[in-house]
Amino acid sequence: MASMPAEKPETRPYHHGDLRSALLAAAERTLRDRGTAASLSLRELARDIGVSHAAPGRHFKDKQALLNALALVGYDRMAEVLEAADDPGLPLQDRLTTLARAYLGFAIDNAELLELMYARKHEPDAAEQIGVAIDRTVGALERAVAAAQQRGEIVDGDPEHLTLVVGTALHGLASFAITGKFTTEAAMGAVAELVHHLLYGLKPR
Repeated sequence: MASMPAEKPETRPYHHGDLRSALLAAAERTLRDRGTAASLSLRELARDIGVSHAAPGRHFKDKQALLNALALVGYDRMAEVLEAADDPGLPLQDRLTTLARAYLGFAIDNAELLELMYARKHEPDAAEQIGVAIDRTVGALERAVAAAQQRGEIVDGDPEHLTLVVGTALHGLASFAITGKFTTEAAMGAVAELVHHLLYGLKPR
């Protein structure tokens, strides 16, 4: 009896346009599961989504290119969160509090991705894109600060510098929540007081 020809191993079909998104989604899952970008491997991601180990090279020349793209995904997502939360019609304190809570929520829900976004190492080809993405996310806070200056609600000065002060305080609170020094509920509950002290200082009045 003639032997049957060996079947070719089954490969998972994919559409060329979907591979990049599939790799990014798989990379983010791995980042969440393992907590560090060092654990990411293009070869392993290719295996996870069922493509050849060479296939990721069509979209990412190396691991760093993938990390840069994933960081940009994070910035886009953060920008959407902040833009959706921003309400220029609110009084300054309420507006900043709303933005702060939106940022804090994003930071807590995307702790591993946030760490990647803030990593200093980005290849030169991505530096401009990263810069634009940062401007877009910081822009929501900076617009609130600049508008308040125009209305005489806060001190004059470089709005970018003042935004850095506000952002530093917010990120510090987010870091406490991410590392477990605050519960999520406690961190969210502290936002209003933090914004109040940023606007009015700690001196008795």
